[in-house]
Amino acid sequence: MTTDRDLAMLTGEAAPGLLAAALGTAGGELVSWRVRDVDHRPGGSTTASYRAVVRWADEERRETLGATTSKVDPGAPGVLSLSDGEREVSVWRFPQDPGLPALAAATDKRALASVLRSYGLGDVDADGRSLRVTVRAYRPRRRAVIEVVAPTARLFVKVLRPSRVRDLHERHRLLAEAEMPTPRSLGWTDDGLLLLQPLHGTSMRKALWDPSAALPTPIGVVEVLNRLPEAVLDLPRRTSWTEGAGHYAALLGAALPAEADRAAGLAGEISRLTTATGSPDEPVHGDFYEAQLLLTEGRITGLLDVDTAGPGHRADDLACLVGHVAVLGTMRPEHRDRLTALAAAWFDELSFRGGRGSTASHAALGKQGAEAVDPADLAARVAGVVLSLATGPHRVQESDWQDSTRRRLDVVEHWVDRASRGGAA
Repeated sequence: MTTDRDLAMLTGEAAPGLLAAALGTAGGELVSWRVRDVDHRPGGSTTASYRAVVRWADEERRETLGATTSKVDPGAPGVLSLSDGEREVSVWRFPQDPGLPALAAATDKRALASVLRSYGLGDVDADGRSLRVTVRAYRPRRRAVIEVVAPTARLFVKVLRPSRVRDLHERHRLLAEAEMPTPRSLGWTDDGLLLLQPLHGTSMRKALWDPSAALPTPIGVVEVLNRLPEAVLDLPRRTSWTEGAGHYAALLGAALPAEADRAAGLAGEISRLTTATGSPDEPVHGDFYEAQLLLTEGRITGLLDVDTAGPGHRADDLACLVGHVAVLGTMRPEHRDRLTALAAAWFDELSFRGGRGSTASHAALGKQGAEAVDPADLAARVAGVVLSLATGPHRVQESDWQDSTRRRLDVVEHWVDRASRGGAA
């Protein structure tokens, strides 16, 4: 079982020794390092990744390294396991991630060319020299996203744990049949590669940073959610952020003990104020926020990352969007007032007309025919989303992560207070 000692071991004074030992077995010398990403789960395991400069016989190179206290396959290539007799840590160099066995192929042009050619994609030469490969995202042992540009095609390769890839392919196919604006899956491999068509549009997150950019209306958001097919109800359910409030509070308490009591108290209030009960019976996206939405002239024309689609509460999707906008307001002071006001305005609109089955026309959106979302419940769910996001500054090791975490907890308090007033400002 992990303890906070594991967190200290992978991020504190012991970390460079672990990394140096692993690199030494391959003939490398650690020159410098910093933590890039931390996934700490009290009672579970801890995983970290690092930006490092490594000296090899012929040159110094910048590399991404990983380490985990979780058990890994002892035969995984490129992984060194170290033990002090009590605890074991496994260390690797990107792309030899033990949880993502296909990652090495996804970042190797020759291997990737073989996969693309097998699917008849992109008029690719056998050695892959014509490919342009860019890593767009990497979460150690969880997933990676690789953008691939070939002579006659562009696509994204999602790297997953092998046990998840077929399921995600089927999700994309299900949503494509429902004509959702989601990426089409072009195929998958047994070791964890999913090939996805790109979508057109500009990220809503980019638009939010631009005061002059066109944004979707709240009814535009509702229309997209209303298009989720009933077949989504047959997929596994995702736990909502309010249900996980105690877990996120524990993560915060482990990372920032001075705020442990505050986080735990807010988690308790969130659980108490969340009013919806019973089994979820609505199709939801499950992780519906601005970075998942692509816009064209202010209209939503793309919906990304459908891994979490399934049965749930519509209010959780709405809360996810509002909560993320509220958190964006804490990240750049010059945008704080505008984005805080936008989150409040969207909350008011969505709590009135955000329910499933709301009509698609502005003219029809009166009190008759529009299903309301309970504002107190929605505010509590927004607070739950923001509490989950309060773990982010520590996870990505922002330079001022302690202050960033406290600012996000301030936002949690605001939405808890609003929920306690029935959703009123």
